[in-house]
Amino acid sequence: MIEIKDFNTLYDGTETHLVILRNEQKTEVSITNYGGIITSIRTADRKGHLENIVLGYSHIDDYQCEHPFFGAVIGRYANRIEGSRFSLDGETYHLTPSEGENQLHGGKKGFDKVLWNIESTTDDTLTLSYSSPDGEEGFPGTLKVFVSYKLTNQNELIISYKAETDKPTVINLTNHSYFNLTGNPGRHILEHELQLHSNYYTPVDEQSIPTGELAAVEGTPFDFTQPKPIGRDIHLLENGYDHNYVLGERLEDAPRMVARLKEPHSGRVLETLTDKPGIQLYTGAGLQPVPGTKGGQNFRKFGGVCLETQFFPNSPNMPDFPSCFFTPDKPYQSTTIYRFSLDND
Repeated sequence: MIEIKDFNTLYDGTETHLVILRNEQKTEVSITNYGGIITSIRTADRKGHLENIVLGYSHIDDYQCEHPFFGAVIGRYANRIEGSRFSLDGETYHLTPSEGENQLHGGKKGFDKVLWNIESTTDDTLTLSYSSPDGEEGFPGTLKVFVSYKLTNQNELIISYKAETDKPTVINLTNHSYFNLTGNPGRHILEHELQLHSNYYTPVDEQSIPTGELAAVEGTPFDFTQPKPIGRDIHLLENGYDHNYVLGERLEDAPRMVARLKEPHSGRVLETLTDKPGIQLYTGAGLQPVPGTKGGQNFRKFGGVCLETQFFPNSPNMPDFPSCFFTPDKPYQSTTIYRFSLDND
């Protein structure tokens, strides 16, 4: 079942909408066409209590202010590009810096800050579209992007991405939801148990740019090959986890399970499936209370965990990383699935 309602207006007076998907399990997913943002996901705990398990706001004004990409579509290029530039077919493209001299999450006005068109709706699916003009934030090619959100009765949120370009370009789309399976944004996620199906990660320098190495996780704080609390080794890292994990080469047939997150008190479980070659684990070290919000909550450090399926950071400048280059003859297509369930142990 789907419901569409008004979601306040932007500063320029443009109306926005909130689309609510519901299934037979009483799960609810709310999405606004501003930034393609997932504003809430309400799922039941083992006692049947429905609570929101992602961080977000209930008023559009708060999303127009600086916020840590809560729930948004990230593009054209998710994560970082070193020096805000890359070369393609002998030409160097200079991008808009947004984190020091580097570009983060598509620039100063990435896909998280644009108004998407509601392309279509069905009983269980919302499809949004956005046309990114040639040269936007420095990227080559006019890009037509489609993102669909489907909520199944098997409690799967299927996010499908498609993009077509009229010039060779780089593309890396993801969703930036912060999960807190307690249903209480005032609690931290350090007791959440995480398992990642990855034996390697990409170490980074002081600017969070990959060094190019694929390092083994075995014997390090980065090892989540077996389930463990996120907080077990986090004290060994200065700013918690904000690292890309290697999932292997991108599969073309179907997404595979790459991560399992469990909150032991509520019993909630989140499984992540994807066809992407990497996943960014971010544990929200930069989260903090934001005064003056109209529809927000007081978030805290380590108050949410992101599982951002992606190409590797800085891939446009790292020829040994999986390729993120696309052409008019090679459109972009990818699927990520968030599967919700309960562990009653």
